[in-house]
Amino acid sequence: MNFSEVFKLSSLLCKFSPDGKYLLRITVWSLCTKSVSYIKYPKACLQGITFTRDGRYMALAERRDCKDYVSIFVCSDWQLLRHFDTDTQDLTGIEWAPNGCVLAVWDTCLEYKILLYSLDGRLLSTYSAYEWSLGIKSVAWSPSSQFLAVGSYDGKVRILNHVTWKMITEFGHPAAINDPKIVVYKEAEKSPQLGLGCLSFPPPRAGAGPLPSSESKFSLQTLKPVTDRANPKIGIGMLAFSPDSYFLATRNDNIPNAVWVWDIQKLRLFAVLEQLSPVRAFQWDPQQPRLAICTGGSRLYLWSPAGCMSVQVPGEGDFAVLSLCWHLSGDSMALLSKDHFCLCFLETEAVVGTACRQLGGHT
Repeated sequence: MNFSEVFKLSSLLCKFSPDGKYLLRITVWSLCTKSVSYIKYPKACLQGITFTRDGRYMALAERRDCKDYVSIFVCSDWQLLRHFDTDTQDLTGIEWAPNGCVLAVWDTCLEYKILLYSLDGRLLSTYSAYEWSLGIKSVAWSPSSQFLAVGSYDGKVRILNHVTWKMITEFGHPAAINDPKIVVYKEAEKSPQLGLGCLSFPPPRAGAGPLPSSESKFSLQTLKPVTDRANPKIGIGMLAFSPDSYFLATRNDNIPNAVWVWDIQKLRLFAVLEQLSPVRAFQWDPQQPRLAICTGGSRLYLWSPAGCMSVQVPGEGDFAVLSLCWHLSGDSMALLSKDHFCLCFLETEAVVGTACRQLGGHT
């Protein structure tokens, strides 16, 4: 069992409530009063527990009598608020909208179906893009709760609106970029050595390194999927909105080295970042449209509308960054390898000189 599988399993079996006062593992233990609450029939799916952003409610996927259900609990006393069945063959995931008003429920990848429920359990809408093929692979809400992005095994992301819950557009992920207006950032085999002092962001535009605008066609590295095995490497495996809901970042699993950045206001492709190695994880800065990317190597990659840069992780030996997590303030992040982690601090140009003096020139 690899690191990612262990992490997913631990997330499934044990979870903290948003306020940090309760620890959930089918049974809910209060870390303040030592009281215990029991939750019956939880379903063993990786996205079977979700909390509203304000921490008031928890939704739990359940399975009993060969049917799927969702129970909504009040987190202050863990009393059951609502309990309703879902029209799913094999419920795979649930996710609250950031405003806490709508709950998205989606079915197994063998059945393309996503259902939208209100807080009181009313079915608001059902969406299905196609039939008789692998369906939904990933789901993400925009922070504004106005858009729901649905990543599918057909290599497309479909954007639903919060008024009619109908699709307003779909984004494909072709292996060739034909529009010369699209900026493509390509990681080079050899790049100038960066110092290990304090690094400001955004970087100078001259160091961003996009392909020349005269390039009329650019081909991305593709991976031929093995279709006769479970969980084929196809479809949209990662997607995330920027904190202002202006941008959407995606990864198509059979083009694993590329990150696509979409302009949600204009509903078009904004930029493509092609790395030398497959993208392991990416996450937006919680405070601004700044995307951090890792590929399992010793570098961290940062993108914003101002440009793109890579940073060597300082330390002895190669620090293989497998995952990352931003601090809520957006001025630091944790980088995780297999056995270690590293704290990375980012400073703006206005305070970078002061930070360098305070930290002795290390980040």
